[in-house]
Amino acid sequence: MIQLKSEAEIQNIRKASKIVAGVLEGLKSFVKPGCSTKDLDKKAEQFIEKAKATPAFKGYRGYPACLCTSVNDAVVHGIPNDYRLKEGDIVGLDVGVELDGYYSDAAITVCVGKVSSQAKKLVEVTREALYKAIDKAQPSGRIGDISYAIQSCAEGNGFSVVRDYVGHGIGTNVHEEPGIPNFGQPNTGLKLKVGMALAIETMVNMGDWRVKLLDDGWTAVTADGKPSAHFEHTIAITDNGPEILTKYG
Repeated sequence: MIQLKSEAEIQNIRKASKIVAGVLEGLKSFVKPGCSTKDLDKKAEQFIEKAKATPAFKGYRGYPACLCTSVNDAVVHGIPNDYRLKEGDIVGLDVGVELDGYYSDAAITVCVGKVSSQAKKLVEVTREALYKAIDKAQPSGRIGDISYAIQSCAEGNGFSVVRDYVGHGIGTNVHEEPGIPNFGQPNTGLKLKVGMALAIETMVNMGDWRVKLLDDGWTAVTADGKPSAHFEHTIAITDNGPEILTKYG
């Protein structure tokens, strides 16, 4: 059962969210040809330690890193390794932190140098879908309103939405109820209320929506090998509508 957050709890999530936003902002400048995804993970850990927070992902169900680095056809949960980014790659960076018992989580997809026009469009549409979804996180709305906004934006631009992974509630755990799919119908699902904290994620594929899991047990890749993009914000639902807590540039 989802627990609505008090203003004091939301304030704690705000503090964690500010750190997450800073980590993503800091990492963007290191995303360039020749940089390994393991290097990015080390930088993320340094940023988190400097902020006196704790990585939310490292050790979570055995995950070995602070950062998820999902390159090209990797959808989510890519494990940082010795792969060095190349001109034309796209890389999803997903990071979470815990601060004083409260969690925040966000993701961004970054283009490495000059990318193809189709890859650039994929990234732009996935980001656009996130903000359209956040606009639907209104008091008295429903989860389906958020999900439909993602699906209609992605499919309206010729892409597909991932169905096997979802956004989620967040607070004193990194993953809480409710799940927030990338597809759905308006005016369906759980009612949204003031005090809910949600990590809304858009996961959009250039080709088919189907994904498969690699042997490492974590990395989800597109079944057809085509690129995927991922964006995420932690938000709070307030009397005035959605507040983006992990606002990055």
